[in-house]
Amino acid sequence: MKTLWTALFLLMLQFFTAQENEVYADGVFGFEENKTQKIFTDWTRVRLDPGVNAQIVDSLQTNQQVMILKKENIVLKLGERNANWYKISYQKGENTQEGYIWGGNLCVGYRNKNGYDFLFGLSKTIDRKNKEFNEIEKQNIAGIKVMEGNTLIDEVYFDTGRGEELNSASFNIESGHKLQNVEFTLKAMVSGEACGIASYDQYILFKDKKLVTLPQLTNVGDAGAYYHSEEYVFPNDKGGIPNTFILKVEDMEVDEKDREKKKNSSKTYLWNGSSYKLK
Repeated sequence: MKTLWTALFLLMLQFFTAQENEVYADGVFGFEENKTQKIFTDWTRVRLDPGVNAQIVDSLQTNQQVMILKKENIVLKLGERNANWYKISYQKGENTQEGYIWGGNLCVGYRNKNGYDFLFGLSKTIDRKNKEFNEIEKQNIAGIKVMEGNTLIDEVYFDTGRGEELNSASFNIESGHKLQNVEFTLKAMVSGEACGIASYDQYILFKDKKLVTLPQLTNVGDAGAYYHSEEYVFPNDKGGIPNTFILKVEDMEVDEKDREKKKNSSKTYLWNGSSYKLK
């Protein structure tokens, strides 16, 4: 009987250990089957089977369109990015080929306008020092690429937090917001969609085949306790000023007597048609 209880204990220990060590994919890398996607990371390796030890059979360049055939249950973690492996098909000349790629190499959003492809993806994880706490933190880096066919026109990169911030993503094209010489504006967002987990909004202006990143917006809060909110007022918004964008910040926290205390501040940036500066 003692041997039986020992065996059961070991089995339960292995079960809970496996659960603790199980890796789950970040929501931004959840791609639907039978839908097209695009490659973000240049020279993405195509493998015979799902896994980093499987044979490499091909490599794909940025902006290559692929068809998602199947999402595999195998998840690979690289830095702060967790993504499934996917079985894909793609055109190579006149032939259709198949293979497996890691989902972290795919775009989490892409758009086309005026003959250009705009790609949004998560490129890598880096170590960055947190000056406030004097410690090293993992930080995901996202990127926007402008492609004309297979030719890279421009690219920019910006922070997107850690893995818990990668629950969802969106990528849209907006107007030029009446800023001089701006053709249109790109808006990339990643969000944790949970209390205390930040979301990041990145605006990028597109002009003369160049990308200009604006200061990043961060929004975070815990229901009924606090929030930190940031937004832009552009010239075409109510209260907007010509060739200026205003960063408005609102902070709220609840004190020990359940009273809301709010604080508002703002920064004004002047746009001269090609760059901006703080007023």
